[in-house]
Amino acid sequence: MPKIILPDKSERVFTDPLSIDQLAADIGPGLAKSAVAGKISGERVDASELIIKDCEVEIIKADSEEGLEVIRHSCAHLLAHALKQLYPEVKLAIGPTIENGFYYDISLKHKITEDDLGNIEKRMKKLASENYEVVREVVSKKKAKEIFKGRNENYKLQIIQDIPDEEIIALYHHKEYIDMCRGPHVTNTRHLKAFKLTKVAGAYWRGDSSNEMLQRIYGTAWKSKKDLDKYLENLIEAEKRDHRKIGRQLNLFHFQEEAPGMVFWHSKGWTIYRILKEFIRNQQIKAGYEEINTPQLVDRRLWEQSGHWDKYRENMFITEIDEEHANEKRVYALKPMNCPCHVQVYNQGLKSYRDLPIRLAEFGSCHRYEASGTLHGLMRVRAMIQDDGHIFCTEEQIESETKNFIEALSHVYKELGFEKFDIKLSTRPEIRVGSDSVWDRSESALENAINNLGLSYEICKGDGAFYGPKLDFFLTDALQREWQCGTLQADFILPERLDAKFVGEDGVKHRPVMLHRAILGSFERFIGILIEHYSGSLPVWLSPVQAIVLNITDKHSKYSLKVRDSLRKMGFRVQSDLRNEKMTYKIRDHSMKKIPYLLVVGDNELENNKVSVRSRGNKDLGIMSLDNFVIRLNKDIEKKN
Repeated sequence: MPKIILPDKSERVFTDPLSIDQLAADIGPGLAKSAVAGKISGERVDASELIIKDCEVEIIKADSEEGLEVIRHSCAHLLAHALKQLYPEVKLAIGPTIENGFYYDISLKHKITEDDLGNIEKRMKKLASENYEVVREVVSKKKAKEIFKGRNENYKLQIIQDIPDEEIIALYHHKEYIDMCRGPHVTNTRHLKAFKLTKVAGAYWRGDSSNEMLQRIYGTAWKSKKDLDKYLENLIEAEKRDHRKIGRQLNLFHFQEEAPGMVFWHSKGWTIYRILKEFIRNQQIKAGYEEINTPQLVDRRLWEQSGHWDKYRENMFITEIDEEHANEKRVYALKPMNCPCHVQVYNQGLKSYRDLPIRLAEFGSCHRYEASGTLHGLMRVRAMIQDDGHIFCTEEQIESETKNFIEALSHVYKELGFEKFDIKLSTRPEIRVGSDSVWDRSESALENAINNLGLSYEICKGDGAFYGPKLDFFLTDALQREWQCGTLQADFILPERLDAKFVGEDGVKHRPVMLHRAILGSFERFIGILIEHYSGSLPVWLSPVQAIVLNITDKHSKYSLKVRDSLRKMGFRVQSDLRNEKMTYKIRDHSMKKIPYLLVVGDNELENNKVSVRSRGNKDLGIMSLDNFVIRLNKDIEKKN
């Protein structure tokens, strides 16, 4: 006679054991229709799982994040089922969920192409329309081996071999097809109606380049066709907004094989960088930061002392240099982060509690050896410049410094056109350093600061760094995509390792707390985000070219240059186009380059000392004096339009 406690604390008592599905049906038909899985005492289970004793139960619905994950994982199995029917000789590897979708790695002599995806997807839809039951079976390791040996699935056998003998193995039966998975999965394919296969790629078995190359088929899945269609529309829009495409179109930057993952900034792209840097610099000055600059190449001894040598060595660019007249080689590394160097600056001269907080900031050039397969335009690079900063403070100052940082971050994001951001507070992991009392105080300080600002946040239990809790800030762009950019991390370890001290009010030496903070993260990645957010049409204050002067004929060239030079002297970024081309061509060309203002000069403008103004989007603003145009331009810049 199980007593079930639901999330709203209501209770239901049943005479016999019942499944999650049956419980949902007992509560109501709407819930029964949307239930895809459940939780029994916090553990995720299939909706077919029986509730046999008193416990807390939560029903996972299709429209929840957890529900979507169940649907996507089930679609991965549905994909494998379809592949087995279409290509009986296929060997199946793994099929996990990913953000917004799923994939399955397979071994098959036939090379799957984009043209094959439609046929595979058609077979998936046919199977799903049968509304067949997905049956879970728990077996022993020995039984699992027998089953997959009989099915000639060598990759599954390798996976089974690595599973501890005492661990249970769950099999999922899809009619004639069998797969192995922890689950949970939907109990009926009626839940799998809104999915689409998206692309094919290669992937090494178990991510090891020494293993064979498999084929990876990607897909996406949603609870409804409406949600799927919206996502696919966003994909098309995201492709249009791809910063790599726009970067080429606007002549902002490029990459080449001689320096993989390192940006060749062109004049216009570097202008965006310089404007952004100066903006952040001014914000940091207002917030009381001292700007410093530290070496890019640092002896391995500092990285060993800080602990980064053991943890990040594989991602560091390392060089050996024979010092003249030295008996040993010196090993240096390009810095992957700025933190240890900032402690060295702090350590110059003994500090008093009266000096704290000390806020140091650097536009630090860092290098990280990212795997070549992970490089992605500006979003993932090997050489980056960070708006890095570190605050050295007492424990008592953590809360106020956190509050000040969030206020500054909020202002910066708003100025850059991001009205919405989410906060995640990551708390102590199982493996950590420092006492529980220190963690209690630091976690409370971060949480209190957020609460005092009236901001909502999500707690990510156990996701903190081993050295302290952290706040991560997620921007939402024009396509409703989230980007983790800002961060604030409390560190009690690096000051210890690098012997940072201050003299307290008691006359005794203490360790400061080190707050690692960044607002943008890397400039490269943030500029990539900005380009995609605005689809290349950056606000006037950020645009590398704010206006361009177009002459109708050669006789207007002199006046065109006069207008350009006048605006340049006022500090505006203005160019001229004196090409002997039709005006319609010029307007179309510069509109494609997303320049905010086009200034056309002809006979009328020349005679009256005026300009004909077109704004972005080919809006004709009419003829106006240069003074009036300057007023308009200044208003746009002031408002960050």
